[in-house]
Amino acid sequence: MAELYVIGTPIGNLGDITYRAVETFKSVDFVACEDTRHTLQLLNHLEIKKPMISCRAQNEKQAAEKIIQLLNEGKSVAYASDAGTPGISDPGAVLCDCVREAGFKVVPIPGPSAFATLVSVAGSGGKTLIMEGFLSPKPGRRRSRVKELMETGAAVIIYESPFRIVKLLKDIADTDSNRRIVVGRELTKLHEEITSGTAQELYDDYASRQSIKGEFAVFIAGDKNSIQNSDESADN
Repeated sequence: MAELYVIGTPIGNLGDITYRAVETFKSVDFVACEDTRHTLQLLNHLEIKKPMISCRAQNEKQAAEKIIQLLNEGKSVAYASDAGTPGISDPGAVLCDCVREAGFKVVPIPGPSAFATLVSVAGSGGKTLIMEGFLSPKPGRRRSRVKELMETGAAVIIYESPFRIVKLLKDIADTDSNRRIVVGRELTKLHEEITSGTAQELYDDYASRQSIKGEFAVFIAGDKNSIQNSDESADN
Protein backbone atom coordinates (compact mmCIF):
# COMPACT_ATOMS: atom_id res chain seq x y z
CA MET A 1 0.00 0.00 0.00
CA ALA A 2 1.30 3.48 -0.88
CA GLU A 3 1.83 5.04 2.55
CA LEU A 4 4.52 7.05 4.32
CA TYR A 5 5.66 5.56 7.61
CA VAL A 6 7.38 7.93 10.04
CA ILE A 7 9.66 5.85 12.26
CA GLY A 8 11.23 6.68 15.60
CA THR A 9 14.74 5.23 15.76
CA PRO A 10 17.24 4.79 18.63
CA ILE A 11 18.94 7.89 20.02
CA GLY A 12 21.98 5.86 20.98
CA ASN A 13 21.23 2.34 22.15
CA LEU A 14 20.31 0.19 19.14
CA GLY A 15 18.42 -2.14 21.47
CA ASP A 16 15.71 0.52 21.72
CA ILE A 17 14.45 -0.16 18.18
CA THR A 18 10.89 -1.50 18.32
CA TYR A 19 9.65 -4.71 16.69
CA ARG A 20 7.16 -2.67 14.70
CA ALA A 21 9.90 -0.35 13.42
CA VAL A 22 11.98 -3.30 12.24
CA GLU A 23 9.03 -4.93 10.50
CA THR A 24 8.15 -1.63 8.84
CA PHE A 25 11.68 -1.15 7.53
CA LYS A 26 11.53 -4.68 6.14
CA SER A 27 8.17 -4.20 4.44
CA VAL A 28 8.58 -0.84 2.68
CA ASP A 29 9.93 -0.32 -0.83
CA PHE A 30 12.12 2.70 0.00
CA VAL A 31 13.71 4.27 3.09
CA ALA A 32 14.00 8.06 3.18
CA CYS A 33 16.25 9.52 5.85
CA GLU A 34 17.99 12.61 7.17
CA ASP A 35 21.46 11.15 6.54
CA THR A 36 21.76 8.05 4.34
CA ARG A 37 25.13 7.12 5.87
CA HIS A 38 23.76 7.22 9.40
CA THR A 39 20.57 5.26 8.66
CA LEU A 40 22.54 2.78 6.55
CA GLN A 41 24.44 1.80 9.70
CA LEU A 42 21.14 1.06 11.44
CA LEU A 43 19.79 -0.92 8.49
CA ASN A 44 23.04 -2.89 8.23
CA HIS A 45 22.76 -3.71 11.93
CA LEU A 46 19.23 -4.98 11.29
CA GLU A 47 20.42 -6.82 8.14
CA ILE A 48 17.95 -4.90 5.98
CA LYS A 49 18.72 -3.67 2.48
CA LYS A 50 16.52 -1.02 0.87
CA PRO A 51 16.93 1.76 -1.71
CA MET A 52 17.53 5.03 0.16
CA ILE A 53 16.53 8.65 -0.40
CA SER A 54 18.14 11.67 1.25
CA CYS A 55 15.55 13.88 2.96
CA ARG A 56 17.26 16.41 5.21
CA ALA A 57 16.33 19.91 6.32
CA GLN A 58 18.17 21.47 3.37
CA ASN A 59 16.30 19.49 0.68
CA GLU A 60 13.12 18.36 2.44
CA LYS A 61 10.71 20.03 0.01
CA GLN A 62 12.44 18.58 -3.07
CA ALA A 63 12.78 15.17 -1.43
CA ALA A 64 9.07 15.24 -0.60
CA GLU A 65 8.28 15.63 -4.30
CA LYS A 66 10.36 12.52 -5.11
CA ILE A 67 8.65 10.58 -2.33
CA ILE A 68 5.18 11.62 -3.51
CA GLN A 69 6.11 10.43 -6.99
CA LEU A 70 7.01 7.02 -5.54
CA LEU A 71 3.74 6.93 -3.62
CA ASN A 72 1.89 7.72 -6.84
CA GLU A 73 3.58 4.67 -8.32
CA GLY A 74 2.17 2.54 -5.51
CA LYS A 75 5.41 2.31 -3.53
CA SER A 76 5.58 2.51 0.26
CA VAL A 77 8.19 4.68 1.98
CA ALA A 78 9.59 4.81 5.52
CA TYR A 79 11.16 8.00 6.89
CA ALA A 80 13.71 8.18 9.71
CA SER A 81 15.77 11.06 11.06
CA ASP A 82 19.28 10.49 12.38
CA ALA A 83 18.07 9.63 15.88
CA GLY A 84 14.82 9.74 17.80
CA THR A 85 11.43 10.72 16.47
CA PRO A 86 11.22 12.81 13.26
CA GLY A 87 9.63 16.22 13.62
CA ILE A 88 10.97 16.80 17.15
CA SER A 89 13.91 19.13 16.49
CA ASP A 90 14.52 16.98 13.40
CA PRO A 91 13.32 17.14 9.79
CA GLY A 92 10.04 15.44 8.91
CA ALA A 93 7.29 18.02 9.42
CA VAL A 94 7.52 19.43 5.88
CA LEU A 95 7.54 15.93 4.40
CA CYS A 96 4.45 14.91 6.37
CA ASP A 97 2.57 18.05 5.30
CA CYS A 98 3.41 17.52 1.62
CA VAL A 99 2.50 13.83 1.61
CA ARG A 100 -0.79 14.40 3.41
CA GLU A 101 -1.70 17.27 1.08
CA ALA A 102 -1.01 14.93 -1.85
CA GLY A 103 -3.70 12.63 -0.50
CA PHE A 104 -1.60 9.87 1.00
CA LYS A 105 -1.75 8.42 4.50
CA VAL A 106 1.02 9.22 6.98
CA VAL A 107 1.45 6.47 9.58
CA PRO A 108 3.40 7.06 12.82
CA ILE A 109 5.63 4.25 14.09
CA PRO A 110 6.39 5.42 17.66
CA GLY A 111 9.88 5.11 19.03
CA PRO A 112 12.56 6.73 21.18
CA SER A 113 13.07 10.46 21.67
CA ALA A 114 15.39 12.37 23.99
CA PHE A 115 12.38 14.49 24.97
CA ALA A 116 10.30 11.59 26.29
CA THR A 117 13.33 9.81 27.74
CA LEU A 118 14.32 12.71 29.98
CA VAL A 119 10.75 13.61 30.98
CA SER A 120 10.16 10.02 32.10
CA VAL A 121 12.82 10.30 34.82
CA ALA A 122 12.79 14.05 35.55
CA GLY A 123 9.92 14.13 38.04
CA SER A 124 8.17 17.41 38.92
CA GLY A 125 6.09 17.17 35.77
CA GLY A 126 3.02 19.30 36.26
CA LYS A 127 0.23 19.74 33.72
CA THR A 128 2.09 21.92 31.22
CA LEU A 129 5.33 21.04 29.46
CA ILE A 130 6.97 23.13 26.73
CA MET A 131 9.19 21.37 24.21
CA GLU A 132 11.52 24.10 22.97
CA GLY A 133 14.29 22.08 21.32
CA PHE A 134 17.45 23.98 20.34
CA LEU A 135 17.69 27.68 21.18
CA SER A 136 19.41 30.34 19.12
CA PRO A 137 23.22 30.18 19.34
CA LYS A 138 23.27 33.97 19.65
CA PRO A 139 23.80 34.86 23.35
CA GLY A 140 21.29 37.71 23.52
CA ARG A 141 18.49 35.76 21.88
CA ARG A 142 19.24 32.68 23.96
CA ARG A 143 19.15 34.58 27.26
CA SER A 144 15.97 36.38 26.28
CA ARG A 145 14.22 33.15 25.30
CA VAL A 146 15.34 31.32 28.46
CA LYS A 147 13.91 34.13 30.60
CA GLU A 148 10.70 34.14 28.58
CA LEU A 149 10.26 30.37 28.91
CA MET A 150 10.97 30.29 32.63
CA GLU A 151 8.54 33.12 33.31
CA THR A 152 5.70 31.02 31.90
CA GLY A 153 5.91 28.84 35.00
CA ALA A 154 5.66 25.68 32.88
CA ALA A 155 8.22 22.89 32.76
CA VAL A 156 10.53 23.19 29.74
CA ILE A 157 12.73 20.83 27.73
CA ILE A 158 15.69 22.32 25.85
CA TYR A 159 18.25 20.53 23.66
CA GLU A 160 21.85 21.71 23.61
CA SER A 161 25.27 20.80 22.22
CA PRO A 162 28.40 20.20 24.34
CA PHE A 163 29.80 23.49 23.03
CA ARG A 164 27.09 25.68 24.57
CA ILE A 165 25.74 23.65 27.51
CA VAL A 166 27.67 25.68 30.12
CA LYS A 167 26.40 28.95 28.59
CA LEU A 168 22.83 27.65 28.66
CA LEU A 169 23.13 26.56 32.30
CA LYS A 170 24.49 30.00 33.21
CA ASP A 171 21.54 31.69 31.50
CA ILE A 172 19.15 29.47 33.47
CA ALA A 173 20.96 30.12 36.77
CA ASP A 174 21.07 33.86 36.13
CA THR A 175 17.30 33.82 35.58
CA ASP A 176 16.46 31.71 38.66
CA SER A 177 19.40 30.16 40.52
CA ASN A 178 17.12 28.02 42.72
CA ARG A 179 14.97 26.54 39.93
CA ARG A 180 15.24 22.75 39.84
CA ILE A 181 16.68 21.33 36.63
CA VAL A 182 17.65 17.90 35.32
CA VAL A 183 20.44 17.51 32.76
CA GLY A 184 20.54 14.41 30.59
CA ARG A 185 23.83 13.75 28.78
CA GLU A 186 24.24 11.00 26.17
CA LEU A 187 20.82 9.55 26.98
CA THR A 188 20.54 5.76 26.40
CA LYS A 189 24.22 5.58 25.42
CA LEU A 190 27.16 3.88 27.15
CA HIS A 191 28.18 7.02 29.06
CA GLU A 192 24.67 8.19 29.93
CA GLU A 193 24.61 10.69 32.77
CA ILE A 194 21.56 12.23 34.46
CA THR A 195 22.13 14.90 37.09
CA SER A 196 19.65 17.03 38.99
CA GLY A 197 19.75 19.95 41.38
CA THR A 198 19.29 23.69 41.41
CA ALA A 199 20.24 25.67 38.34
CA GLN A 200 23.21 27.11 40.23
CA GLU A 201 24.42 23.69 41.34
CA LEU A 202 24.28 22.25 37.84
CA TYR A 203 26.01 25.32 36.37
CA ASP A 204 28.80 25.09 38.97
CA ASP A 205 29.18 21.36 38.21
CA TYR A 206 29.49 21.70 34.44
CA ALA A 207 31.52 24.95 34.56
CA SER A 208 34.16 23.12 36.61
CA ARG A 209 34.55 20.24 34.13
CA GLN A 210 37.66 20.33 31.98
CA SER A 211 36.09 18.34 29.14
CA ILE A 212 32.45 18.09 28.09
CA LYS A 213 31.26 15.63 25.46
CA GLY A 214 27.91 14.35 24.26
CA GLU A 215 24.49 15.68 23.38
CA PHE A 216 22.27 17.23 26.05
CA ALA A 217 18.62 17.50 26.98
CA VAL A 218 17.79 19.87 29.84
CA PHE A 219 14.57 19.74 31.88
CA ILE A 220 13.63 22.95 33.71
CA ALA A 221 10.99 22.34 36.36
CA GLY A 222 7.94 24.57 36.39
CA ASP A 223 7.62 27.39 38.88
CA LYS A 224 4.28 27.20 40.68
CA ASN A 225 4.63 30.81 41.85
CA SER A 226 4.87 32.02 38.24
CA ILE A 227 1.79 30.02 37.28
CA GLN A 228 -0.12 31.35 40.28
CA ASN A 229 0.86 34.95 39.45
CA SER A 230 -0.26 34.45 35.83
CA ASP A 231 -3.62 33.10 36.97
CA GLU A 232 -4.12 36.02 39.33
CA SER A 233 -3.27 38.51 36.56
CA ALA A 234 -5.79 36.83 34.24
CA ASP A 235 -8.50 37.03 36.91
CA ASN A 236 -7.83 40.74 37.33
